[in-house]
Amino acid sequence: MATALVLSAGGLWAAWEVGVWRALHTAVRPAMVLGASAGAWNAWAIAGGATPEELAKEWRGPRVGRIMQFGPHATGVLRREPFENAARELCERFQPRKAFACPLVEVPSLRVRLVREGEVTWRHLAAAAAIPFGFPPVKIDGRSYVDGGLRSSLPLWAAEEMGATEAIAVNCLTAWPFRVLRAVTRPPQPSPKLRVVTRIEPSVRLGSLLDAMVWSERNIERWIAQGERDAIRAMSSVRM
Repeated sequence: MATALVLSAGGLWAAWEVGVWRALHTAVRPAMVLGASAGAWNAWAIAGGATPEELAKEWRGPRVGRIMQFGPHATGVLRREPFENAARELCERFQPRKAFACPLVEVPSLRVRLVREGEVTWRHLAAAAAIPFGFPPVKIDGRSYVDGGLRSSLPLWAAEEMGATEAIAVNCLTAWPFRVLRAVTRPPQPSPKLRVVTRIEPSVRLGSLLDAMVWSERNIERWIAQGERDAIRAMSSVRM
């Protein structure tokens, strides 16, 4: 069995995924790690061997707090430089030790492109989390890309495309606006052949959309702790 750990988009709520990984990392040995948007950044670090403690330290640290800085421009309201600097640092700090992939969305066509560990640069990581109307699109080889979560917030289809036969789905986007967005954008879906071993989701509401955009160490701590609790509850259904 080839098992994939698949992490959803979520903005700052993706700190909750760190708690999930803290609960799972000793029991689960995925062959591949995938993610969308902020989940792609978590997935990149996990594929690169980051421990839960290292990930938690990253999320608590000032770098994450500086990423979303207000600064209007032609395509959005968030500054390019702090965001791209963070993508560079992440790319330099970790290099995948196992298979990794994340979706990007090309604009204006809205075509989904899956990029894998061998071709990923800091620009791909930046594009993977470039929130539309927030950060500017990222140019790669003459094409413009934005946040893969726009079309594929939980890329289970990508796990199957990479050869996974089963997946652990970690999804922090459960609120109704994101369910509506999925219905409108019609993200790619895996076939019934992909077995979802367990789906881990927040047991209580993580907070407001503003909370997902404005960094707060208190919220980060709360979300990490909640993610760990939610994953522990789900562990009984994980049979690796």
